[in-house]
Parts: sequence; C-alpha cells; structure tokens
Amino acid sequence: MSKPKRLHPIAMLGYMGKRIKSFILPIIAFTFSVTRDSGRPLVYALIVSFVAAIFIFITSFVSWLRYTYKLEHDELRIEEGIFVRKKRYIPYERIQSIDFSEGMLQRLFGLVKVQIETAGGSGADEAEAVLSAISKEEAQLIQEYAATAEGNGTMEVKEVPEGHPIYKISTRQLLILSVTSGGVGVVISAVLALLSQVDDLIPFKKLTSGFEKWIASGLLLIAILVFFGLFLAWVIALIGTMLKYANFKVIKINSDLVITQGLLEKRQITIPLKRIQAIRISENMVRQFLGFATVYVESAGGSSTNQEGSKVTLIPIVKLNQIQSIIEPELDEYLVPDSFTPLPKRAIWRYIFRKWYIAVPIVIGSLIFLKTWGLLSIILLGAMTLWAVLKYKSAGWMLTEQQLALRYGAFIRNTVLMKKNKIQSLEIRESYFQQQRELGTIEAFVKSGAGGAGGKVIDMEKGDIEKIYDWYSRDKEKRDSSEK
Repeated sequence: MSKPKRLHPIAMLGYMGKRIKSFILPIIAFTFSVTRDSGRPLVYALIVSFVAAIFIFITSFVSWLRYTYKLEHDELRIEEGIFVRKKRYIPYERIQSIDFSEGMLQRLFGLVKVQIETAGGSGADEAEAVLSAISKEEAQLIQEYAATAEGNGTMEVKEVPEGHPIYKISTRQLLILSVTSGGVGVVISAVLALLSQVDDLIPFKKLTSGFEKWIASGLLLIAILVFFGLFLAWVIALIGTMLKYANFKVIKINSDLVITQGLLEKRQITIPLKRIQAIRISENMVRQFLGFATVYVESAGGSSTNQEGSKVTLIPIVKLNQIQSIIEPELDEYLVPDSFTPLPKRAIWRYIFRKWYIAVPIVIGSLIFLKTWGLLSIILLGAMTLWAVLKYKSAGWMLTEQQLALRYGAFIRNTVLMKKNKIQSLEIRESYFQQQRELGTIEAFVKSGAGGAGGKVIDMEKGDIEKIYDWYSRDKEKRDSSEK
C-alpha cells in the first residue's frame, strides 16, 4: 500500500533525550573522577562532554535513519535497530488502543506522536509501537484502519463520523481533581530520588558546615522551610495535574471511545468498546469523604511497566452517584451497582486480627522498652484497627446474569465490574481458619497489560463464593463444549 517511511527529523530529539537521560549520571560521575586529580579539570570536563555529545548525536541520528514504518493492507510494519535489525508486524485487528499526543515540538511542526497498544503486548517499557513524530494525516489513517479492520484481515477505509460527547471535565471538577490527587507524593519521591543520586557528587557537607551551629538553634526555621518545601511540592503536583487533565473530553464514535486531554501536551486515546476488559471505580480517602471517584477502563493493551496502556482514565473525577447515568447508556453491557452484598459480621474479627499481628508486638515492645512514652504506640493500634474496620465495611460483591462486581480496599476503595465472558480465571481459596468459620477468599482476573487485573474479596460467606463459582463455571463449561 505504501513505501517505507521515516519519522520526521525532530524524532531525533526524542532519541537524544532518552540517551541523555540514561547517560547523564554516568557521564557526570566519570567527569568528576577524571578531573578530580587533574591539574586542568575544566579542559578535561569539556573534552568528556564534547565526546559524549558527539556519541549521543551520532547514535540518535542512526537510530532515526534506521527506523522505518509501512502501512500495508492489513498490518503496520516497523523496522528498527542499529546493529540488530528488528522487524514488527502488527495486524490492525490486534490493536487495543491508539494514543495520540502532541508535545510542544510536535505542535510546532504540525505533527503527532502515536502509541499503539496491542493484545498481549511485548511487555517492554513502552507501548507495542511508538511513532514519535508523524503527520496528523498518517495518524488519522492508522486510526481509521484500526477502526474498520475485520477479523478476516480485509480493510475498507470509511469516513469517521462525528461522535457524541459522553463526559467533559468542568473547571470546578478539574480543581477538585487536582486538590484531591496524590501527585504530591510523586513529586516528593522524585526530589528525594534525585538528591540520593547526586549526594556523592555534590559536597553538601562542605556547603552546609558553616550553617550547622546556626541551624541547630533554628528549629523553628527548619520547620518553616520543610512546610514551604512540602507546600511547593503540592503546588507543583496540582499544576501538573491541571495541565495533564485540562480539556479532558470523552466522545463515542461508532464502537470506539475517543479520549482527548492536555493543555501543553495534547493527547488522544482511542479504545474500541469490544476490547474493554473491565471497568474500575476508584476512590481515595479524600474523595470518599467528598463523594467523588475516578473511573478507569481496563484494556488488554499495555505492558508490565507501561500501565497507562492497560489502565486508561475514562472519567478523572465525577460524583459517585452520577457514574451510573454516564456509564450505562454508553457501555450498555456494564451495570453500576446501587448496593453490594456485605461480608458476614463474623468476618470483621479476622480483618482486625490480621492488622493486630503487626501492631500488637510493636505496642508490647514499646511499653517494655520505652515505658511511659510507649503508651503513644496505642495510637498505632487504634489506627490499624480503624484500617481493618474500613476494609471490612468497604468489601462486598454483586452478581447479575452477565456481570460480577467486586469491591475492596480501605484508604483507596476499588469497585471492579467484570463481564462473565471477559473473566480469564476465577480463584477460590480457603485457609484452615477460614474453613472453621465457613469463610473464603475469591479473586477474579481479566486480561490487562502484560499480566492481568481484576479484584479480590477476602472472608466472604462460603455459600456466596459457591454461588459465584457456579455462575461462572456453568457458562465456562458451555463455552468449552462449543469450542470442541
């Protein structure tokens, strides 16, 4: 259908960025080791930096030169590799989702980055295929091919009609999403990781030695600096979330969901409805209190480290009682439960005892060795007990003719909606102590990413577990017999 094509030359900048990210710390460490005992440290540092820059540029140029893609009638063909030539043939019908994004450079040249996720994936760090800089026309062509691909491998390109909106984030929702997100933890972790990497290269002790006596008497100042540092990290996370989810919109085009988002970097993700494996509703503690939740789509795409390809945000923030009216009209196979069957009352003590296994030894040790101060450890016992009670109260299940819904978690409560024909396996476990109480654990798996996803509920009524097992196994036996 087409001749092999190369990416736009700006793709070289992406290759260079990856190499700089991989080699920056080794280069800095090598430069310090070479110039530390040298009489001309600046000259050696410039030489090392120049050689590294030339190496990165040449390898990036060759990587771009050797990367080609070709659109055939029924598949996308990609060839890449400097010394070892790697060829990938991706049938259009295997494509699970297509992610379009426009960074600052892509937008400057009118280009787009395309990430393609397939069933099974390769398990690599990135998506199954990444075309980092191609024209919007080429990207749209790939999307149309994937949307119209049939199981027999034939292809017919049709004009994609306008879709109707399902969800659009408002300014108020965007603010609530940003304030209640956990992005601050990611920012703090990144800062600490960076400091741990450069601790051996920068003489912090020499830089701060002159301030030690002053700092020792300025505990209040230290506390203020820590507070402002955490506040700054929170602000950075808040801004990052707002930029990421700005203009978030979901529309339905025929049998596809098309998600667009982003302000500085625009992204577009296309998910065929038939490839959806499960729906996940997640609520952290703050959002539980406010009555908000996030809705994810579990897809068969993605990889072990690229989880965005397998768990796509469908609705970043929404009132819990509005999810049903949004999901059910568009995804008519999925039903959002109004209520769940709770766990039996006798199961609560098992939840509490599992937390006490950790807390009680710590409390006893604190009381023995810390005496009066050890009484503070009782707070830990109370917190662990509260955690256990929340997990018990959150857990539940609901069964319909074609769907299993499992709910679990405490500080982050998850509700997973799984269709019977999408469940890959159903596991039932009973420990000795569970058998004595006629309880058990059930776990269901669906295909997602390089591994799987699903839900697990612990200490369910044994009769309820048998009911779910019979519901699943009868249909499985019918499928197995029909395949034979």
